[in-house]
Amino acid sequence: MGRIVVLALGGNALTNVGQAGTYEELEANATSMARSVSSLMRTGWEVVIVHGNGPQVGNLALQQEEGSDLVPPQPLFALGAMTQGQIGSLLCLALRKVMGQRAQRIVAIVTHAEVDPADPAFDNPTKPIGPFLDPPEAEAFAATRGWAVKEDAGRGWRRVVPSPEPVAILEGPAIRALLESGFVVIASGGGGIPVVASAPGPGSGVSTETSSYRGIDAVIDKDYAAQRLASSLEAEALVLVTSVESVLLDYGTPSQRAIEEMSLEDAEQHLAEGQFPEGSMAPKIRAATHFLRAGGEVAVITTPALVYASLEGTVSQLEGRPGTRIVRMRSTGGH
Repeated sequence: MGRIVVLALGGNALTNVGQAGTYEELEANATSMARSVSSLMRTGWEVVIVHGNGPQVGNLALQQEEGSDLVPPQPLFALGAMTQGQIGSLLCLALRKVMGQRAQRIVAIVTHAEVDPADPAFDNPTKPIGPFLDPPEAEAFAATRGWAVKEDAGRGWRRVVPSPEPVAILEGPAIRALLESGFVVIASGGGGIPVVASAPGPGSGVSTETSSYRGIDAVIDKDYAAQRLASSLEAEALVLVTSVESVLLDYGTPSQRAIEEMSLEDAEQHLAEGQFPEGSMAPKIRAATHFLRAGGEVAVITTPALVYASLEGTVSQLEGRPGTRIVRMRSTGGH
């Protein structure tokens, strides 16, 4: 295989701030992502796409609850599977639209992620899902539906759910085989459908072919899933696509500033200092540092429009400033 890049597309990049999440909005945002993928493929990158589903799965959960008098609501992990199909289809169609005849080998694969049922995340929900709410709405939903709600990085209140880290991607061998056959693979949607082993699983010494799994209610952070998948594929690059152009230091203060490049050590130090909020930028920085520690070359955090330019280092005046690159060692002239 050639150079492999795993792109983690945030659910918030598919439903931007201020958007209602209509199909037309999702379609337009998916097309923007497809253009970035097409640009990377033209320069020889082999691409795996991982997508989030925070806004989409939260909206679907609301629909489930509102319609519960008519049809039985489904568990949260099943809603994650539904959004894998929805967003996987959106991205496949967007790629075919942008790439034309070059889009013959594109596949979205239903992906399960094993988690540890003892993960402390189950006792401390942090993953925001669904729409932004004002404080009275958040309080009402918490009281009437038993939701955990938290303020999300100064943008409003949202429902939060457990977000355990994945310990294994069950379809990893299939993803590798598809990539080796020349496919663009869309996998680990929404971070993967969270499951726990109900019989001995990976690492137990027992073949996973004899293991069984059951779903568990959570939403896995797609950044952690993308990092685990990228490291297992020995990818050169991990790109974390979101709704902001670059990482900001001292966010929300008079000294707030964008940063174009960080060394691995700088990123770990800023993370330890609490520069990045959990449920927002912290998982991206943490995933990036884990990826580099596992042997990756570069991690990028930026918007769909700046993916190619930031990764390849070809940002022009027309494109504006680049996104944020995190590298093992800061290059000369980085800042």
